[in-house]
Amino acid sequence: MSKEVMNIEEAAQYLSISERTLYKMVKENRIPARKVGRQWRFHKDALDSWLKGEEKG
Repeated sequence: MSKEVMNIEEAAQYLSISERTLYKMVKENRIPARKVGRQWRFHKDALDSWLKGEEKG
């Protein structure tokens, strides 16, 4: 089952990168993400578009 909205751990696993790398990419605004409270959230469709080069962070 694929989640539509992922937390940092799930998104890192989905992208096959470390959480540390993902945090760095978020900080540099290189990947689409939204902050909810104190936590980052990633929409699967936005990540898929980003991977295809259709969307910037």
